[in-house]
Amino acid sequence: MLNKGQPSQLAVLFLMLAVLPYPSIDPIAISLGPFDVRWYSLAYIVGLILAWQVCRYLAKTYSKSITAEHFDDFVAYCALGIILGGRLGYVLFYNFQAYIQNPIEILYVWQGGMSFHGGLLGVVVAILWFARSRSISQYELADMIVVVGPIGLLLGRIANFINGELYGRVTDFSWAFVFPTSGDGLPRHASQLYEAGLEGVVLGLLLFGLYRVDSVRERFGTITGVFFLGYGISRFLVEYVREPDHHIGFLFDFITMGQLLSLPLIIAGILFITYAPKFNGAKS
Repeated sequence: MLNKGQPSQLAVLFLMLAVLPYPSIDPIAISLGPFDVRWYSLAYIVGLILAWQVCRYLAKTYSKSITAEHFDDFVAYCALGIILGGRLGYVLFYNFQAYIQNPIEILYVWQGGMSFHGGLLGVVVAILWFARSRSISQYELADMIVVVGPIGLLLGRIANFINGELYGRVTDFSWAFVFPTSGDGLPRHASQLYEAGLEGVVLGLLLFGLYRVDSVRERFGTITGVFFLGYGISRFLVEYVREPDHHIGFLFDFITMGQLLSLPLIIAGILFITYAPKFNGAKS
């Protein structure tokens, strides 16, 4: 039986002849003896390296108080915040009952299970901690960090697509894919690629373009607000075509966990943009 909002079985069977072929890409990118390096892991590593280098460029080009050397130190804080925050966020927001029964599995990060919203909280803590220790503006630092955030989002969502995870709902659109991991052979939205396009490409170009505008960049907190608002809206909209987590389903019969967690980001984005002038020159 198809879930609410899904097309009829007849329409699905008709369009299965026209769906795009799902690319058969091995989730393991490199095998080194007994060790396997997955595309998902490479997405994190390459994303961090690229973000680090772009932040160094931003510091050299635009900032008088934050230096490229600051980011040489901050990259370790950021990586720790992403990994710990992302994992704990997944445990708390998405699968708490399962992990509370088997707490040792919280450490099994190689089995997957990371939350963007949790990773974001981890990065926020890292920014506050680092800015205070270096006596620099947390808002200016945050603005630089969110400019490069879409790099990780883009690579991460592409890795999700390669893994065949976080796929979309059943659809009769001709650009659908049949994900082998879904187990039902039905055409579905490539919601991972939708997110890669909106959260990675569109939001990334918008943030970088705004950062180059002096009047916007100098209102510390504005870029951060645009990131929160842009990501929150993008994720909220894509959730309408993304398959809800099977063990959670719909909350209150109409909203997903991803949408619920995105609402505070949308509110935070509006507040940051509104009150950004008060952050100018503020330090930790």
